[in-house]
Amino acid sequence: MTNERTESVVSRREEIISSRVSRLERMMEIRLVEDRIQDLFARGLISGTTHTSQGQEAVAVGLGSSTRPTDVVCCTYRGHGVALALGIRPASVLGEVLGRQIGCMGGLGGSMHLSDPEIGLLPTFAIVGAGVPVAVGAALQFAVKKSDGVAVSVFGDGSTNIGGFHEGLNMAKVWNLPVVFICENNLYGEYSPIASTTAVTDLTKRALSYDMTAEVVDGQDVDATHATIQNAVARARDGGGPTFIEAKTYRYVGHSRSDQATYRPDGELDAWLARDPIELFATSLVASGELSLADVDAMRVRQRELIDVAEEAALASPPGSIAQMFAHVLAP
Repeated sequence: MTNERTESVVSRREEIISSRVSRLERMMEIRLVEDRIQDLFARGLISGTTHTSQGQEAVAVGLGSSTRPTDVVCCTYRGHGVALALGIRPASVLGEVLGRQIGCMGGLGGSMHLSDPEIGLLPTFAIVGAGVPVAVGAALQFAVKKSDGVAVSVFGDGSTNIGGFHEGLNMAKVWNLPVVFICENNLYGEYSPIASTTAVTDLTKRALSYDMTAEVVDGQDVDATHATIQNAVARARDGGGPTFIEAKTYRYVGHSRSDQATYRPDGELDAWLARDPIELFATSLVASGELSLADVDAMRVRQRELIDVAEEAALASPPGSIAQMFAHVLAP
């Protein structure tokens, strides 16, 4: 990565750390990028599958505005929003999904494997819950080196049912590691409602069983999400050990590209659309006098124009090559 690009992604992180208005811009950007990815797939321009996160923008931006580029983040295959919140540019995300060299992994990782070490984003995980033990390992590294780094693992509600989740939380607490576990509870594990797969209603109970600090936050409220994650990160950085956060959120789309989510009960989607995190935050900023309604409208137009430019740049970039695929493979 060039110094210019490094400065670019880091400065994007600093924007949402310091500015509430920038957080709204980033949430709009995430929504528009995810919408554009669905459009590109429908046009036959994306190979493989995609998993988008419309509706969960507040969790991603709450995380990005609460951590440092020197911290480490492990995320799931539904990671485009987190990548953008941490500082990766839209052209880099779209390019990666399209398999183009402009992508953050040179087009080799695709939709499910975004990464940028300059901002602490480890390669996103296609295996459910796999980022939990990896984040624990990263936190152990920070502890052994006596640095002030914090590791964060972002995962879905279904991940709390796997063995690695329980092993990771237990080890993190026993060793008092600087790690924050963020569960995006969007009510569905792939196509299955949480009530059909999980015996407990409040997932914080699972963390409390390890005597770990556990909190529930409204995942549609970016201010609340930012404050909760920020406090957990500060606690970990100061030696206070791990925290489990259950963010109550919802994805407006199906699990993957072809899922129309017809299994959702009538009225459920409408109820969550009424609590759209972008609309809630825009209303808050207008009420506080930080923006006017005209400012919000202009911001939407500007963000859409920027995504158009990002798409053009991504499509103009050459595909990743076979030579690139083997460039970092070592042999005796």
